[in-house]
Amino acid sequence: MKCTLMHRRIEVAKLELDDETGIIRKIEAVMSAEHVPVGVPVKNGIIDRGELNKWWTDRSIPASRSGVREALETLNLNDTKILLVRCFGLSLSDQYWICPEGAELIWEKINFFDNSFSDDMGDVLFGKPKKNEDFDFSSPDNTSDGYLKKRWKIINGKRYLIKGGSNLERQQPFNEVIASKIMDRLNINHVSYNIIWEDGEPYSVCEDFVTRDTELVSAWRIMQTQKKDNSTSVYQHFVNCCKSLGAADVVPALDRMLVLDYLISNEDRHLNNFGLVRNAETLEWIGFAPIYDSGSSLGYNSLLSQIYTEKNIASKPFKRRHDEQIKLVTSFDWIDFSKLYDAGDMVREVFSDPRAKELISENRKEAIAQMVERHIESLQTIAESHAPQEDSTEDDVEENIAEDYLPKM
Repeated sequence: MKCTLMHRRIEVAKLELDDETGIIRKIEAVMSAEHVPVGVPVKNGIIDRGELNKWWTDRSIPASRSGVREALETLNLNDTKILLVRCFGLSLSDQYWICPEGAELIWEKINFFDNSFSDDMGDVLFGKPKKNEDFDFSSPDNTSDGYLKKRWKIINGKRYLIKGGSNLERQQPFNEVIASKIMDRLNINHVSYNIIWEDGEPYSVCEDFVTRDTELVSAWRIMQTQKKDNSTSVYQHFVNCCKSLGAADVVPALDRMLVLDYLISNEDRHLNNFGLVRNAETLEWIGFAPIYDSGSSLGYNSLLSQIYTEKNIASKPFKRRHDEQIKLVTSFDWIDFSKLYDAGDMVREVFSDPRAKELISENRKEAIAQMVERHIESLQTIAESHAPQEDSTEDDVEENIAEDYLPKM
């Protein structure tokens, strides 16, 4: 299929996609190198096809997404990348899309920020049977990343992401609310989360922070704009790339993200769930994205005994251990620890819903509350004795990919 890669109303490049796999077979022309996705090299007016393909396929639903295999069987499809073409690559995270050759499509009439979209794809991804007739693939669910079951819904005219949990406890939705409440108290810019229940299962719900005029650029894409040398740490490489792009000072925002992740023992702050926001029209960098997607934390994938001992709890995105990663924080002066005096009780309250008791035992709830209390006490000790340290590559994360949510052994 021949098509044009578009950025809102701007023609970026003429492409040819493989009809069977959905991958980019050929780049026939480049019309706007400035609007090529961040991190995709353009040299002498030629786009790196391999890197553009990586960007394109990263827009598709991961093959290991919970329930996606059953969804593909229901839809009689072999690969999630085919779904990209069915919705023109449209997303609720950025403003890129593809316009098939000969199609008279315009951005204002098809983007998901201003126009409604079908619930059909979301229903199938949530395990419901396929409609027999007139199945509508026009949905941002086709371009949602991550491994947990999720879907987009329009509620009272606003776009909301609904996401489930893993394992028997389904703990991630509760963790999102806990993280949100902690950030409320510390005045950290973040996405707010609530919980809804459907068929006895909890789901986190948050409003899309990307608008029709902005877009999210992940840390992964940002870090592809420069080659990292072996003597530069992962953390410093990200900071350097942001500076090179002309983004505002990201260090204070990183401080807040690392503090939050220390308090909740976040195990999955990978390079695709934080980043920068920019104006999609002018390409001006607005700043660090509000913190979101913090559910894979608080021992979500651990046995009760491991929550108490904190055994096998890993760290991302910069260091492999939280006690090393917290050393990257440049200042703790902004933290008002008095705001966290009852954080343990707040955690217990989040799990107080009678329906939650069917999933989270009293012992597990208490272990999680005590974990947060320990981390607050530990963080206060760290803050009181804090002295700037020179960053190094020691204990750096080597492979920064999202968790697959398999239980730990």
